[in-house]
Amino acid sequence: MRAWQVERLGEPREALTLAELPDPSPGPGQLLVRVRAAAANFPDVLMCRGGYQVRPELPFIAGVELCGEAVAAGPGVTGFAAGARVIGGPAGGSGAFAELAVMDADRIVAAPDVLDDAEAAAFFIAYQTGWFGLHRRARLAPGETLLVHAAAGGVGSGAVQLGKAAGARVIGVAGGPAKAAAVRALGADVVVDRLSADFVPVVNEVTGGRGADVVYDPVGGQAYARSVKCIAFEGRILVIGFASGQIPTVALNHALLKNYAIVGLHWGLYQSRDPQAIRDAHLRLTKLAADGAIRPLIGERLGLAEVPEGLQRLADGGTIGRTVFLP
Repeated sequence: MRAWQVERLGEPREALTLAELPDPSPGPGQLLVRVRAAAANFPDVLMCRGGYQVRPELPFIAGVELCGEAVAAGPGVTGFAAGARVIGGPAGGSGAFAELAVMDADRIVAAPDVLDDAEAAAFFIAYQTGWFGLHRRARLAPGETLLVHAAAGGVGSGAVQLGKAAGARVIGVAGGPAKAAAVRALGADVVVDRLSADFVPVVNEVTGGRGADVVYDPVGGQAYARSVKCIAFEGRILVIGFASGQIPTVALNHALLKNYAIVGLHWGLYQSRDPQAIRDAHLRLTKLAADGAIRPLIGERLGLAEVPEGLQRLADGGTIGRTVFLP
């Protein structure tokens, strides 16, 4: 099979090499799938650079999320018919940017029928992260105001849709007119182009000075630093990631004086600590997709040969929605 390997750490276009490798075989509890689509995620960029919390031994096949077609089951695996579409991550944490992949059977779920292969590949991580972040960690309630940073990105675009589905007023922050237009099309009530406006006074004006009840922050850096200036009484700042490359320094005295909470989310922990919660969330998310309330925003559908350049555009902040590769 063909697969993109990280052979040395660096930027995606430099770190990735297309290799011809033996077809993998499923072990006990595993499923071999033909990759129908693989979605790009920012952790893919960080893994190329060696800056992610998971650091596979070099060389490794890149890619953490896919939609696959079941080919063969390993010992002890039942319930997967040949040809069934499934979504999730490759066994071992990476390996989606290839023609074939092995997945742990207890960590995959069925692809929603209403989504095509590219949409299904982009449905797992972003929407699971959004669901656990907004509902389990931040307890977003109907009528509250949700501020979403990087709202035109893969994770942010999902949070905008989930916020609207939960009955919240959504303020989306994006960089540039094209991204702002995409966020508006997703249904955000208010959109701020951070390249031409400061979101803090906009949030305070829209909320009558109260501020945002929940801040969804996959960016860190200045996005976090400015968010504390427009967080509501008893608000929750949800820390999703640090796409800016800057991990904020938190002033806990400020959190005390303004009475807000800083809430972290590492969604991957639920796969080992509460896998049933992931399956339950998938059922709810699948229903929302069937009802038309959520649908992945696919910015680019590319071939397998285009993985390095597509991933580099994600690293450089030049993508809208999700970039998906279709082998």
